[in-house]
Amino acid sequence: MTMATPTHTPAHPAQPSDRPGAEPWQGEDDGADLPGGRLWEWAQARRGLRLRTLLLLRWVSLAGQLFTVLWVQFVLGFDLPLAWCLGVILVSAWANLSVTLAWPGSRMAGEREAVVQLAFDLVQLSVLLGLTGGLQNPFSLLMIAPVTVAAATLRTRDAAGLCLLAIIAAVGLTFFSAPLPWRNGAPLVVPDLYRTGLLAAQVVGLMFTAAYAWQASAEAARMELALAATQAVLAREQRLSALGGLAAAAAHELGTPLATIQVVAKEMARGLPAGTPFHEDVHLLVTQAERCREILRKLSRAPDTGDEHHSRMSLSQLLDEVCEPYRGEMLVSAEVTCAPGTPILEVRRLPEVLHALSAFVENAVDFAESSIEVTAHYDAERLMIEVRDDGPGFSPDVIARLGEPYVTTRSQGEGSRSNHFGMGLGFFIAKTLLERTGAQVEFRNARTGGALVVARWRRASVEAQPATEGA
Repeated sequence: MTMATPTHTPAHPAQPSDRPGAEPWQGEDDGADLPGGRLWEWAQARRGLRLRTLLLLRWVSLAGQLFTVLWVQFVLGFDLPLAWCLGVILVSAWANLSVTLAWPGSRMAGEREAVVQLAFDLVQLSVLLGLTGGLQNPFSLLMIAPVTVAAATLRTRDAAGLCLLAIIAAVGLTFFSAPLPWRNGAPLVVPDLYRTGLLAAQVVGLMFTAAYAWQASAEAARMELALAATQAVLAREQRLSALGGLAAAAAHELGTPLATIQVVAKEMARGLPAGTPFHEDVHLLVTQAERCREILRKLSRAPDTGDEHHSRMSLSQLLDEVCEPYRGEMLVSAEVTCAPGTPILEVRRLPEVLHALSAFVENAVDFAESSIEVTAHYDAERLMIEVRDDGPGFSPDVIARLGEPYVTTRSQGEGSRSNHFGMGLGFFIAKTLLERTGAQVEFRNARTGGALVVARWRRASVEAQPATEGA
């Protein structure tokens, strides 16, 4: 049971295997809202800035710049090139006002538009710093702001371009800038070594902050995409469970009228001579009614989620329902044990648990050599379910990160029976679904060999309530 890595995106956004080669989900609704071939494009589209946000940030920046210039000039008494500084601020304010009046509504800024807006902010700030001491100005730290915004919201190449522009501006400010205003009109003389250190610190700060913001934003986008796939899977399981309840209810409601039709048809058959066309038609009606009743009997075996008796199941029923689809492929055993003197445990029928355990069993089938063991053990306080196979086990380099989205180690499906690509979402989805029910999930290799998945619950989290009398 090892993780898979894709070199292309499968047809669905997620699949129940984090190991190479697991089959993608075959449900028609799996990730229908997130077409597999456009997953990363979808995630990139989620990143962006509203134009109103950019304009608002610039107004705040200009207000801060104006206040600082006036404070330094008239309160602290330093001699600034006030006319030039106010001119730079006014030009930026005019540009911001023009954009505000041209596009008063709230809309997403286009990629090129966002780059131009942030580049303008960076150039405007650089010019203002150049008039007031360059990198020696304490406010040179603010050059990091546009780069950080770009790294968090724009594509990698655009963010990298703005970061490079900021570095070029920092180098230029180191060698070409007005002296930092100081008391009595005498410029502050800073040693060249210190100026070089300021430049190095600025460049390192720009690169590190941009990389940090980009990584955090990319991780958030990946997590959002993985959670969206999880929501799609859970919605599908809930719909399937609801359909089972609807089928059972239909079987119950239609059983009586079909029985009436069958009885009336049999009475009609008795009153008709054998061999006549009407007798054959009535006989056909009887047989088809019986066939309908048989179909309804099969449907009635499906769990009715609205019925108290069908909304609960024993542990053995749970394990059998999870294992049954795979018993034709290899030996899949299920066993339930309990601590001595422990009351019998019946659990609620939870789509999350059924889907997650089925995903783990399917993974085990894909990598097991000959057999799979699914065991459940409970006592008065806790329930534990284990899925164990006799395959090669989890890869050591990813076992500590299993359950995270997109954790993959190989681009092909080597080592599995199906040899399909994987996205690394299967275990994340299964683990997330189980944790929603209060489970603690652990992935490790068994001492006897093979992979082992362990899920533990507090008994009260999954235990079915006592049946109501007369229900």
